[in-house]
Amino acid sequence: MDSCLMVWHMKPQSRAYRFAGHKDAVTCVNFSPSGHLLASGSRDKTVRIWIPNVKGESTVFRAHTATVRSVHFCSDGQSFVTASDDKTVKVWSTHRQKFLFSLSQHINWVRCARFSPDGRLIVSASDDKTVKLWDKTSRECVHSYCEHGGFVTFVDFHPSGTCIAAAGMDNTVKVWDVRTHRLLQHYQLHSAAVNALSFHPSGNYLLTASSDSTLKILDLMEGRLLYTLHGHQGPATTVAFSRTGEYFASGGSDEQVMVWKSNFDVVDYGEVLKVHRPPALPATSSGNLPDVDFPIPPGRGRCQESVQSQPQEPISVPQTLTSTLEHIVGQLDVLTQTVSILEQRLTLTEDKLKQCLENQQLIMQRTTP
Repeated sequence: MDSCLMVWHMKPQSRAYRFAGHKDAVTCVNFSPSGHLLASGSRDKTVRIWIPNVKGESTVFRAHTATVRSVHFCSDGQSFVTASDDKTVKVWSTHRQKFLFSLSQHINWVRCARFSPDGRLIVSASDDKTVKLWDKTSRECVHSYCEHGGFVTFVDFHPSGTCIAAAGMDNTVKVWDVRTHRLLQHYQLHSAAVNALSFHPSGNYLLTASSDSTLKILDLMEGRLLYTLHGHQGPATTVAFSRTGEYFASGGSDEQVMVWKSNFDVVDYGEVLKVHRPPALPATSSGNLPDVDFPIPPGRGRCQESVQSQPQEPISVPQTLTSTLEHIVGQLDVLTQTVSILEQRLTLTEDKLKQCLENQQLIMQRTTP
């Protein structure tokens, strides 16, 4: 375990920068919105802020008392938020290089924390099976989402800032409205823990990575699975869209990073049953990869950088039918949960009304001469 950080250029034959400074494994990285700063978190309990073009220079934040699991810049770049195994979420000033405040209502490890696009809210995901929504100004927990049946591994805001999506060890992905706190969508498509997710910049698609070794692309507008991508030879642990959404990258326990080309808006939806798996593209010694063109449906990626990936079998109609039925069952589950929640709220309302009537009778009795 070399505990080093490397910054790569996407252009062929360009070099990578190697940064050493952490004393233990690096667990997370995040660029500032301007791209001028890079933050990294580590098992050594620190966060470092690097200037990517200046080799070796960093500012060290003695951030937590346990492993730092997540670091994320606010949209204005003036602050960043960290999450840790010490059960806390902390907010820091980037340029003043100081601690601002801590959010401490989780009762187990916090795996992920993210700012909303406007910087007013913070969302965090924890091994206590909850997702918490925080108001940055008041520093109060606005709402706790408790629908996950296991550890919550990842959470992020929709680009519009109106929704959040969370992934869990219960193999599910859930989407909530942060204004009404209502569960909007529930997906149970993976056969193992969902480790990470990423919204497409358009907000129309959601990409997930799972320990079942697959990536899945969801169409949020239609609420359905678009495609399943196979390539990793073990758990897929991380995934992210590029800033423009033209590419997305995935990483796994097989020690490989794969870069895919999206092409979401190029091919008509009718082509989704005619596609074939992207062939493996062997990397040359210079890192320059051949470019192969073939039909790609919405949600389907083209593997730009893949080592030892398996050839894909053509998707069959029965698989699509099974996916559709699974989606219907998932939506019925959401409706069942919604009815259950409404029943609980109705019961609470009735209890409160009964209590108010009883209190009113007591007051009337006391005031009667």
